[in-house]
Parts: sequence; structure tokens; C-alpha cells
Amino acid sequence: MSQLPPPTQEQLDAYVRTRLALAGFDLTLLPEQPDPATGVPTRSQVLASLRSFVASTPAAIAGWAPPVTGTPAPEYAQQAAPPLLYPSITEAWTGEADGR
Repeated sequence: MSQLPPPTQEQLDAYVRTRLALAGFDLTLLPEQPDPATGVPTRSQVLASLRSFVASTPAAIAGWAPPVTGTPAPEYAQQAAPPLLYPSITEAWTGEADGR
């Protein structure tokens, strides 16, 4: 199987901007110039940090998704039934056990 080439800076920027937009975060709200009084990161600092994170994330983690049909994968089963502080109340609200 051939190895895919790493994404370019422009592709990473587009990916990061798209994911931020889908999450409801407007990158243009951040300042363009550093403000030492508040310490708020600039747009370019945030973009560079997220670009670095995305580039360093292994594809096995970034590309994982729960199965659509069939038996859930063990990785998903951990998230399907998170530990509950008050399981009896949750069971009463939902009518089902928490999966433990």
C-alpha cells in the first residue's frame, strides 16, 4: 500500500478553519496583533498551534469513527456507557441501565 503524502500548509489551514467553523468558533474574533496585557493568542498563533497539532496527530486517531452497523468496537463501548455519578437517577430518567 502506498503512503499518502503529508498535507500542505494550505490544506492544514483549510482543515483547521473548517473544523473551527463547524464547532462554531470564529477565528476572526481573535486579534491580529499580540496584546501583552490580556495574553490572548493571535490568529496566526492559534492557527500555527492547531496546524502543528493536526499534523502530528496519527491518522489512526484522527480517522477513527465508531462503526455504523454491527457490534460496536471496544473503543466506542468505553464512551457509550460513561461512568455516572448517580446511576439510579439516570436509570429512572432514561429507563435503562448505564451499561456496567
